[in-house]
Amino acid sequence: MPHGKRIAELLIDIGAVKLSIDPPFTWASGIKSPIYCDNRMIYSHPVARNFVVDALADRIRSLHIEPDFIAGTATAAIGWAALVADRMDLPFVYVRSKPKDHGAKKMVEGDLPKGKDVVVVEDLISTGGSSIHTVNALREECDANVSDVVSIFTYEMLSSVEKAQEARVKFHSVATFGTLLEVAVEQGRMSMDDMANVAKFSNDPKNWA
Repeated sequence: MPHGKRIAELLIDIGAVKLSIDPPFTWASGIKSPIYCDNRMIYSHPVARNFVVDALADRIRSLHIEPDFIAGTATAAIGWAALVADRMDLPFVYVRSKPKDHGAKKMVEGDLPKGKDVVVVEDLISTGGSSIHTVNALREECDANVSDVVSIFTYEMLSSVEKAQEARVKFHSVATFGTLLEVAVEQGRMSMDDMANVAKFSNDPKNWA
């Protein structure tokens, strides 16, 4: 079974993903969404956690570069990036959401020399904003070569694709919104009509509701 489908099954089975059309979920950004994904729940399930770490590591190994470092985005992906770095026996750093207000006032935490090849690990990609923030911080503060972001899950929003192109980076997700909907239908958790409705969300999230 492909990694993506199995991860979608695990997300649903442990309750990390919830689907609701009426009422929809309200994200912190104010967007009304038919789906809510909390990948932090996977940490508490060793079988699922190990499968996800293996899948992320395998995806990184398949990239066009061999990274010198693994970087995580604060705070959601710090744990995932550390686990992947440990699995791959690579150095690890993480990027703050904002600079320290004291000391060196740096964004990148850890010992990252200049000019290294870095792969960023994310828990999920929605608009892509936090991923690009991390990529830019690594490039600007450490002169890092960053061309790839690997995540557990993506909502497949057009805005994330556009941000990635602008930042000259590629997003790679082991599980996708579309795959998750297919699994939900297979398991009888959603009808085909509901899937068609929910599938429209990624194309126009602001106006979907």
